[in-house]
Amino acid sequence: MSDEPAERTDTAPLPPRRVWVLALVAPVVLLLDILTKVLAVATLEDRPPVRLFGGLVNLVLVRNPGAAFSMATGYTWVLSIIALAVVVVIIRISRKLRSVGWAIALGLVLGGALGNLVDRFFRAPGPLQGHVVDIISVVRTDGSFFPVFNLADSSIVCGGILLVLLALTGRELDGTRAKAAEREPAGE
Repeated sequence: MSDEPAERTDTAPLPPRRVWVLALVAPVVLLLDILTKVLAVATLEDRPPVRLFGGLVNLVLVRNPGAAFSMATGYTWVLSIIALAVVVVIIRISRKLRSVGWAIALGLVLGGALGNLVDRFFRAPGPLQGHVVDIISVVRTDGSFFPVFNLADSSIVCGGILLVLLALTGRELDGTRAKAAEREPAGE
């Protein structure tokens, strides 16, 4: 399987590889996520929530065995395997990265996935079963208005939104732009 994009009809040179952007973004996200979780455990454990902005944002320590909205709480190991698959896929396609936008988006998703994987592997109750440390709650301190989340979750969501925007605007992984006709749905 070739490392280069499919045959191109124009003669414009490809942009340079942007793997270094992904290699910069992902570890920064991972480091910040780990740091915020360590600080949260040290300062919020067995303490009441910290209310910010009149209670709009609350800092509260929640150890989450599942995913958002308390989904898959009995399937932590499945969530770990899915996150591992995401990491592997991003690393595999990173060889083709020539778009700064895609590199940033994939770096955000990779860093976030790794941040939550660190919890899944190294926090209690054990490997592939670890509970993710969630910290930020919006409006209500119990997560009943919106799920309690962490920096890794935010990074994954922001990276996903950026990926959708890049796809909708025709930006390709290899740094090229899709033609408008190629982006229109079939049958219209």
